[in-house]
Amino acid sequence: MPEIQMPKLSDTMTEGTLVSWKKKKGDNVSAGEVLAEIETDKATMEWESPEDGTLTEIYVEEGGKVNVGDKIAFIGGEGEETPKEQEKEKAQKEEEPKAEEEKKEEKAAEKPTKEEKEPKADKKQEKRATSKEKPEEAAVSPAPAQATRPPPQPEEAWVKASPVARRIAAELGVDLASVKGTGPEGRVTETDVRAASKSKPVAPKPSAPAAVKAGESARIQLSGMRKIIAQRLVESLGPIPHFYLTIDLDAGPLMEAREELKSAGEGADAAKITVNDFVLKAAVQAAVKVPRVNASFDGDAIVQYSDVDLGMAVAIEEGLLTPVIRAAQNKSLREISELAKDLAHRARNKRMKPEEFQGGTFTVSNLGGMGIDSFSAVINPPQGFILAVGKITKVPVVDDCDQMVVGHRMSITMSCDHRVIDGALGSEYLKELRHLLENPALLLV
Repeated sequence: MPEIQMPKLSDTMTEGTLVSWKKKKGDNVSAGEVLAEIETDKATMEWESPEDGTLTEIYVEEGGKVNVGDKIAFIGGEGEETPKEQEKEKAQKEEEPKAEEEKKEEKAAEKPTKEEKEPKADKKQEKRATSKEKPEEAAVSPAPAQATRPPPQPEEAWVKASPVARRIAAELGVDLASVKGTGPEGRVTETDVRAASKSKPVAPKPSAPAAVKAGESARIQLSGMRKIIAQRLVESLGPIPHFYLTIDLDAGPLMEAREELKSAGEGADAAKITVNDFVLKAAVQAAVKVPRVNASFDGDAIVQYSDVDLGMAVAIEEGLLTPVIRAAQNKSLREISELAKDLAHRARNKRMKPEEFQGGTFTVSNLGGMGIDSFSAVINPPQGFILAVGKITKVPVVDDCDQMVVGHRMSITMSCDHRVIDGALGSEYLKELRHLLENPALLLV
């Protein structure tokens, strides 16, 4: 069975963080069973095992960050050896002939050679000769240096390693004392040294930033998600020529429709249809009526999509996710409401699948619930537009009888990619959107 590699869980993912293992070494796993939690550049998600077998090796500990494609675990079948065991056996076989040759070399080096013995005899003869000719000088002159073998280095005294391994360690800057030997009697081999030079230290688990004291600053490292958000914004506002169209619509009918549904005895809070659900459904239906806005720019062409894949911006602690409701044109108001709540809940709890937040033909971002009157959003490339929805506000308005009354108004701003949508086309879409939201009964059909 293959080694398990860090999967590519999003289109922009280059590395991932192993947040936690749901299985431990030695556990049996089945294909489709949750094996680990992995943090990508967009979300933290559960990752399922691609194989049946036993989790025999874990190469990346919790908190470790590795590149896409790097090995993180090994799932073996019954009686199957791990790559480490196979490599160890191979290294032992390769090292046995080398070890025998090295032993012979060491024994030969330990025997005193003829040259090492001769200086001792010369020393005695020289001493007798000088004592006869110059007795005073002989008493004070130092003894000639004796040829001796250089003392072993401290490392050699306790680290057993082959000469080749020592040479490679010096070239690669590897500390032999930190390398575990796999050769005979624990000898450090060339393979061990090269493996140690390639190994990367496991990143520590991310910790909360230290509290900032008065007068001090803190440097907070960007998360993978925040890096991608920064990158995407530059890709959007740089190459994409934005322009903005804003409408203020009468939200009174929306509020009335909402109250009618409430008085009709809706179930639990989770099942209630919200104003935002009406906006999502209207945005989809308007794109069906004006299909040319459901498009994106692609080099020398404009791609017009057959399905309306609706993206909805969801704020989470680390940034922003845009879950996608696929083929939203085929779904009722109730279905869109239920899907929107489910996707938003799982996005905030980091339990989304990659395909659930990739793609999308346009996006709706609603900050009305946060008290924002109106704003302009940045297009999520390669989409052609994004809608920015503000809160419903009570304002004085003049009715059909020229009387001043209290009315409800809502602002929606459409950010357009001018390469795909011009002012007239954007205005046509917003006109249809206004008509649907001011006549919400049309959204129930």
